[in-house]
Amino acid sequence: MKRPDWLSLWVIAAVVLGLAGMAALNLATFLGGGGNPTLVAVVLVLDALLLMASIAVALWFAQRYEEERKFGRAALDASHARLSSIIDSAMDAIITADPDQRIILFNRAAETVFRCSRVDAIGAPLDRFIPARFRERHRGHLERFGRTGGTSRRMGDATTLWGLRADGEEFPLEASISQTQGEAGRFYTVIVRDVTLRKQSEDTLMRQQAELRELSARVLEAREEEKTLIARELHDELGQLLTALKMDLAWLRERLPPPGTELGGKAAQMEALLDRTVTSVRRISADLRPLMLDDLGLSDAVSWLVEDFGARSSIKCELTLPDDPALEKLDRRVANTVYRVLQESLTNIARHAQAKHAWVVVGTGGEDLRMDIEDDGRGIREEDLARPRSLGLKGMRERVLYLGGTLDIGRAPRGGTRLHVKVPRLLEGETES
Repeated sequence: MKRPDWLSLWVIAAVVLGLAGMAALNLATFLGGGGNPTLVAVVLVLDALLLMASIAVALWFAQRYEEERKFGRAALDASHARLSSIIDSAMDAIITADPDQRIILFNRAAETVFRCSRVDAIGAPLDRFIPARFRERHRGHLERFGRTGGTSRRMGDATTLWGLRADGEEFPLEASISQTQGEAGRFYTVIVRDVTLRKQSEDTLMRQQAELRELSARVLEAREEEKTLIARELHDELGQLLTALKMDLAWLRERLPPPGTELGGKAAQMEALLDRTVTSVRRISADLRPLMLDDLGLSDAVSWLVEDFGARSSIKCELTLPDDPALEKLDRRVANTVYRVLQESLTNIARHAQAKHAWVVVGTGGEDLRMDIEDDGRGIREEDLARPRSLGLKGMRERVLYLGGTLDIGRAPRGGTRLHVKVPRLLEGETES
């Protein structure tokens, strides 16, 4: 307890000087005035008065000190009561453990979270509220935290923490820990938040997202099947009919007047229109589903797509493709995804990038297939990535995520846009682990 304000250095000095003066007077009287009874009597009277005054002052000091001590104790008790009330009113569980890891503070929220009364919790080991399989790890964490000397730290940044209720139920939680150094050692305070409802909501959301991704993948697969069917019918059925029609038209032209006549000129126009129709049917069929992707593999399909893009867009496109036979044996889902991502990316470059050059790099290594698509155009903006109607980008990302891959879009070193794709390199007949 601190020294009372009224017990100042001046008061102490005055008392000391008074006692010293009285002692000097007594000494001088008994040494030099022992033969004068009157002087001795006066000194004795003064001594008695000083003694009574000293007793009175001492009693007054003691009373003042006791009053201030009681006042200080009452203020301290009130402060403790306020602190306890604040701690009890907290919505998060607050637990403090002594250096022996025994609980010395357990607020009302902790009683609710752990379903344990404060009477049962105080004095119990902290391990009581930790599942058995995590107790050793928890002790190691506390030891490391104590050695660091830090004052606070959030626990479980990378993984979910689990607590144990008094009835044996485990639950997910968030926790932060702090330490203070006392005379008896280090005291640890843990603030715990029960996140059961949030974890359930997150698990439900993740499950629904997985179901939606699965549904989206099924829809995309159905679209690919439909595109393949339409492309083959265009290529085989309509292509054969157009070829037969062209042969018949050639036979007919041999028997018609020369092209300079009206009838011959009309036949020439029909033949040119038929050629354009055949070209359009082939282009539409290739856009729907390049048959070489099924017949020859990803390498030839990518080469054809890049070459056709350069011819139609007047954008110079360079392709780097590894000589890897495994590219011809990729799982159909992987080949479809890589091809569609490249097709969508090149379409976006032609429509929005205002680029003069584009680069496509396909690489293999380890268990992944990687592809980088870059241009020297105006570059994509952050707001473009976040636009709700950017369905092409969202579709590419969903395709890649469904296979367990990643897709990153950002600024390219050349100033344009760079798209990096990485997907597991599954071969035919393999499944995702």
